[in-house]
Amino acid sequence: MAGGAEAPPVSSLSPLRLVAAAAVLAATFAAPAFFAEPTGEGRAIGFSVLLGAVFGIVLQRSRFCFLCHWRDFQDRRDPRGVLAILTALAVGLLVYQVVISAWVPVVRPGALPPNAHIGPVSPALALAAAVFGIGMALSGSCLSAHLYRIGEGSLASPFALLGALAGFGLGFATWNPLYLALISEGRVLWLPHLVGYGGALVGALVVLAILAAVVIKLGRSPAGRAAAPLSLGSVARQALLERWPAALGGAAVGVLSGLYFLRVAPLGVTAELGSLARTAGAGAGLLPETLHGLDALRGCATVVKTALLSPNGAFVAALVAGSFAAALAAGQFRPRRPSGAEIVRALGGGVLMGWGAMIGLGCTVGVLLSGIHAGAVSGWVFLVFVTAGAAATLALRRRFGF
Repeated sequence: MAGGAEAPPVSSLSPLRLVAAAAVLAATFAAPAFFAEPTGEGRAIGFSVLLGAVFGIVLQRSRFCFLCHWRDFQDRRDPRGVLAILTALAVGLLVYQVVISAWVPVVRPGALPPNAHIGPVSPALALAAAVFGIGMALSGSCLSAHLYRIGEGSLASPFALLGALAGFGLGFATWNPLYLALISEGRVLWLPHLVGYGGALVGALVVLAILAAVVIKLGRSPAGRAAAPLSLGSVARQALLERWPAALGGAAVGVLSGLYFLRVAPLGVTAELGSLARTAGAGAGLLPETLHGLDALRGCATVVKTALLSPNGAFVAALVAGSFAAALAAGQFRPRRPSGAEIVRALGGGVLMGWGAMIGLGCTVGVLLSGIHAGAVSGWVFLVFVTAGAAATLALRRRFGF
């Protein structure tokens, strides 16, 4: 099975590769000066480029991938990846708590923190999350991991993104009946409304601690290697060539999520994909004239694009560039022609992920990560059902060999 958690073989430090990687990063960081206006939106784009590139580096170096980490645990009982996800959730919860409690010092009925991804809880959310999980398991990665694998030269991941665009189109086509039947009746549940800031934070951390204890109990950690003597060369090798510790990657993801929320918006990678699909569908006359309630809900918002650049689009492009730079430096940019079966799985899985992300108002980053960080019950619901969908599909793939 294709996946993003297995690191490519470790190479050796190469000055030429390091110079090439530095040039990619320099061009990425300089791009907003040429393409973004000196306005509030332009500053948001500039910060999105910075955080997106760092996010791409973190994902590539730590192999952070929701599907791949879960698969490592399900297939090999390796707990490190799942613990990295739990670490990302815990660290992000702490950062979000500081930000949200400063913005909304007093919890009032009906009031929600600005822009936070706190969506309605309904059977449609559970269905969307499960379908997204099935799509992840078929395609081999979640959408964020497909993006960083493009930076590594993956030629299958673009097919997953094409499938996701088509899936968003199907999501728009089926939105109205699902909204009227299920989503409109869903409740927007924010945990601080129920138990206050302290209760929501402590409760979430306790749940994460229990999950971590279960994972450690059931897991079988692989034997560690002897640590190399500390030197400038060993530090450079660890940072630039070898896979970063999973927990470090998880902690970095949590911090970046909080910083991006503070400066721009909740972290997410599907808003730009969805907006491209919505714009294309609207231009071709394929979308319903009215998408009931969609633009009033919180999540990875999709809009008909009127400008070339958006903060989310800049973030996603910089993510790929950051991953490309990290892969170049490590000698892990290695394009490989995918088989026909890999292309079919990537396309099919991408369609399912796109539909699930559209109906669920986001993906494993936008709903699961950013939602749980914000105290949204919708994030926890997504976590349960995306895991169930992925686990069942991985088991079927292992059983029947597809």
